[in-house]
Amino acid sequence: MYGKSPMRAVLFLLGIQLTALWPIAAVEIYTPRVLEAVNGTDVRLKCTFSSFAPVGDALTVTWNFRPRDGGPEQFVFYYHVDPFRPMSGRFKDRVVWDGNPERYDVSILLWKLQFDDNGTYTCQVKNPPDVDGLIGEIQLSVVQTVRFSEIHFLALAIGSACALMVIIVIVVVLFQHFRKKRRAERAHKVVEIKSKEEEKLNQEKKVSVYLEDTD
Repeated sequence: MYGKSPMRAVLFLLGIQLTALWPIAAVEIYTPRVLEAVNGTDVRLKCTFSSFAPVGDALTVTWNFRPRDGGPEQFVFYYHVDPFRPMSGRFKDRVVWDGNPERYDVSILLWKLQFDDNGTYTCQVKNPPDVDGLIGEIQLSVVQTVRFSEIHFLALAIGSACALMVIIVIVVVLFQHFRKKRRAERAHKVVEIKSKEEEKLNQEKKVSVYLEDTD
């Protein structure tokens, strides 16, 4: 076969070498892993990805849900060129597209959270030829009130420290202001006393000169 078509044989071998050198295609998924939100509010399920291949019309995104108390996996959302919302089920009219594939963002927005929304949300991205890779997961906990996390405590501590620094600066400025004011008042009193003393001395001199003249 190769004798009849040496050019075809060269192209075949070259194709094998290029295939061997082509990097392994795999999509990397990034999610917050654990998420907590208040019942009745809206929450953004963030999912981003990285891919060796450029993003095009072949990109597909699939969101599914596994209830925490068990049960079959449920469809949440699908994206391929355009977003496709669920036409029935628990997520009907409660989920919207909030992503931007050009920025490698395939997030969705879930409205009006309920306690039975507790569970695992999976985000699967395929960007041919990158079709392999792990599926992103988000463990969502719907609660009555959000508990204080370490970030909240850190923000509170930083805010308190900043407020304390502002108060200290204000106190120092006011102290210096009143201190300068008292010094100015004292200096003014000293000037007044000296003026009075000088005036008194002048009066005494005038009296003594008058007495000498009368003598």
